[in-house]
Amino acid sequence: MLKSVLAFFVGIMLLITLGMAAAGGMFTTLTGQGTSPSRTAMEDIPADHYALYTAAAQTCPGLDWTILAAIGKQESDHGRSTLPGVTSGANHAGAKGPMQFLQPTFDATVAEHPPPPGGAQRPSPYNLHDAVYAAAAYLCDSGARDGHDLKGAIFAYNHADWYVADILAQAQQYQSPTSIGSDTDASPAALAAINYATGQLGLPYLWGGDGPAQGEDGFDCSGLTRAAYQAAGIPIPRVAQDQYNAGPRIPDGQPLQPGDLVFYGTPDNIHHVGLYIGGDQMIHAPRTGELIQLAPHRYAGDDYAGATRPAA
Repeated sequence: MLKSVLAFFVGIMLLITLGMAAAGGMFTTLTGQGTSPSRTAMEDIPADHYALYTAAAQTCPGLDWTILAAIGKQESDHGRSTLPGVTSGANHAGAKGPMQFLQPTFDATVAEHPPPPGGAQRPSPYNLHDAVYAAAAYLCDSGARDGHDLKGAIFAYNHADWYVADILAQAQQYQSPTSIGSDTDASPAALAAINYATGQLGLPYLWGGDGPAQGEDGFDCSGLTRAAYQAAGIPIPRVAQDQYNAGPRIPDGQPLQPGDLVFYGTPDNIHHVGLYIGGDQMIHAPRTGELIQLAPHRYAGDDYAGATRPAA
């Protein structure tokens, strides 16, 4: 990847403040914090990569996760490429890692914007966590912040007009045509719950799990939905059956809204729950051995039992 330390310093701006975006900020336009993923995105992007793209994008107001994902696709096919430089060594231009950084550029970026905990002990361009956060910081400093000059930021990442066009086209393919941000019926509490649940993508399913806030590595299905609504300031019961019973139920045939809880089983034997995010998709913790992920809310052969809409 043809980048230089000079191009980085030309674009230097204020130190990025790390942390989660305000509830609802994730679901805006392509230049917002995080449009809903398309089916193409769900089928193509590994869950752990998606979780990092969405989390890292939130360190730069105005940078959509789809831009990071498009760069990850272009540079290494989300780490699946076997070409030189992806997992070791360097390519013909000296670029390294899943986001294809030149070492001087990476070093300068992480010195200015240290990645949050979760990466290598010493930040490395080969470490996915470090590389994605560094890419977000580099793009932000190069013009992506607040959507000021997204094309310029992408051009700074790789000095080629074709590269800019390809990244924007790939980002558009990863964006759902029915973004949550376009759904004006979604309440602030619903968006806060979705915002929280999105941040858990890629964590493992853990039976009885209540998540990192409770000192556990993952969630089960109802632990995730309860934690999501706790983050939105709305207490709901712990287990799926009780969540279903608590309601309020959405009448059959009434359209779902982002933030609704979708249940599976029978009214007297609910065995699974997910959080609907719009576009016929939900976030859920499926089963032992799988990660928290996105899925169609009416997947093949399901036993959909109905939905509720928690309210304060």
